[in-house]
Amino acid sequence: MPASRSALLSAAEKFCTAFASNTPPDELVGYFSTLYQPTALEHGEPALAPFIGRPFVGLAAVLKYFELLASLLTYENMDFSSFVVDPEVRRVACRGRAVFKWLSTGESWDETFAYIIDFDEGLKVTDYQVWADSGAAYLASQGKLNEVREKVRISSAGSDRAGG
Repeated sequence: MPASRSALLSAAEKFCTAFASNTPPDELVGYFSTLYQPTALEHGEPALAPFIGRPFVGLAAVLKYFELLASLLTYENMDFSSFVVDPEVRRVACRGRAVFKWLSTGESWDETFAYIIDFDEGLKVTDYQVWADSGAAYLASQGKLNEVREKVRISSAGSDRAGG
């Protein structure tokens, strides 16, 4: 029997709120299934960051994913919207926004990202997928994001003058 739309929405909102509130990784994994082997996957090129492009399978690996995030970056002003619920497959998609900062370089960026979250019968997360701005994360990790921004700003200013 499928879960109700409102129950799935509530479960997704609770998980998203916990993440947005910087809940410690060992508490975040409490939102994940123990009935199934959960997975966390942030889609993208694996060479860009150690948490991108590799599936973290099992509770211990999901914990490692959130610990990696916490060790490499911070975020603030995170909020979620545009929730879409499919009770037939117990899946919720949503859009998030936040300001992220790479800890070792101090470079930050505004980001809009997307989640797809699948749930088990007990409304615990089985699959957590993220689509985010891996390019900004990579550039920030290398201390190059602000440099690239400046080059784009100068290039745009030059093309504005040339065209008008």
